[in-house]
Amino acid sequence: MKKLKSGAEKLGICLTREQLEKFESYYRELIDWNKKVNLTSITDYQDVQVKHFLDSLTIVTAFKPTGWRELRVIDVGTGAGLPGIPLKIVFPGINLTLLEATAKKAKFLEHLIGALGLDRVEIAVGRAEEIVHNIQFREKFDLALSRAVASLPTLVELTLPFCEVGGVCIAQKKGDTEKEVQQAIKAIEVMGGRLREVKSVELAELNDKRCLVIIDKIKLTPPEYPRRPGRPAKRPILS
Repeated sequence: MKKLKSGAEKLGICLTREQLEKFESYYRELIDWNKKVNLTSITDYQDVQVKHFLDSLTIVTAFKPTGWRELRVIDVGTGAGLPGIPLKIVFPGINLTLLEATAKKAKFLEHLIGALGLDRVEIAVGRAEEIVHNIQFREKFDLALSRAVASLPTLVELTLPFCEVGGVCIAQKKGDTEKEVQQAIKAIEVMGGRLREVKSVELAELNDKRCLVIIDKIKLTPPEYPRRPGRPAKRPILS
């Protein structure tokens, strides 16, 4: 995990031996399960370190509370556990919820949590549009994360309702995002958010125009949102 260790240091993160061992185990489990469950197309050892693990840790450049201890975090559409699990390895004190609609991927996550010995991690299986209307999850999180899930206008509707007022939503994006961000301004406003910043990821290891779209939750999301499953993607709220 030399590439991960070196890249993390540039983010101000000094990974311990125990943490590096967990990332090593994470890689092995990911590759093993990927043979039977479609988790990722990126399987090369070096690439996983950089494009999955290090990329997940870039969240720290956008969200630096006084302490990550007991922070309530939800990873929406987590897939193989990214970015939630890498952040949990680095900040074990957070309370993490992994939201995944595919049961097979949820099984992998359940196995992975046990294999890595992680506590205070909950797996929610289902569609974000339905799960967020449950009082247990609605506006209960300090931080909502999402990576490679949907276009930003759709993503805003799926993630911001999870954040409490005063919370933050961070979407990891890649490529030219200017138009996508502008299209999402109305959806952000409707969901009770305000765009704070589009922050470029400045790491030599990640040189494909990655950025973090940072949205503050400033008021409650109207109860009718998000709309029924599939509607945010088919008919996004556009500016």
